[in-house]
Amino acid sequence: MKQPLAYVHPEAKIADNVVIEPFVSINKNVEIGKDTWIGSNVTIMEGARIGKNCKIFPGAVISAIPQDLKFEGEDTIVEIGDNTTIRECVTVNRATAARGITSVGNNCLLMAYSHIAHDCEVKDNVIIGNACQVAGEVVIDNFAILSASVLVHQFVHIGAHVMISGGTLVRKDVPPYVTAAREPISYVGVNSIGLRRRNFKSDRINEITEVYRILYSENYNNSDAILKIEKEISASFERDYIIEFIKDSKRGVIRGIN
Repeated sequence: MKQPLAYVHPEAKIADNVVIEPFVSINKNVEIGKDTWIGSNVTIMEGARIGKNCKIFPGAVISAIPQDLKFEGEDTIVEIGDNTTIRECVTVNRATAARGITSVGNNCLLMAYSHIAHDCEVKDNVIIGNACQVAGEVVIDNFAILSASVLVHQFVHIGAHVMISGGTLVRKDVPPYVTAAREPISYVGVNSIGLRRRNFKSDRINEITEVYRILYSENYNNSDAILKIEKEISASFERDYIIEFIKDSKRGVIRGIN
């Protein structure tokens, strides 16, 4: 259902039961899945791919060109998954040639005034708090939570089930399952409350805690810590995910509290 005061380009592909409120602008080369609601004064620009049953609140701008001076008008997109909520005045920018796609997964919540820059990959069930600013080519894994006003440096990788405290500056990679806070950003413990809410059993949480005890509580560099972890802790999905995350880190992972 399109209100008469909304503009929808004739080449846009709008599925059944999409509600488009007054003063919305939807450009060409846009696809919107069924049962999605588009609030008033939303602007959806070229290259947007929006899934089913999404809610986009007033003032949001989806798929504006990236704020990257290297961008030369290449054909890139923004992809928003199903059941994702985008609150007031959120901006999600199109990609550059670096990746070709800026993506936000399924069941995500982007709170008011947050910004997702070009070529980011935000995976499923992620919560981005009010006024968070996420720079280009950042990867945020499943179930991560960024509290309000977190600033994330470009190229950072944030692991799954992470909780980052409000107002934190994230300059290094944040490994999975942890809580991070302070300035400079530091490991402050395993996100045990979040893990229990996601039905992690006590033995799995204890295993994760032991991995990080070796990594952060003993006087090892990362390479030596990984060798000790591999020797002393049996292989599991969680153990191996942490190890591979640290090995693959390009910016280096956050450190513990001194």
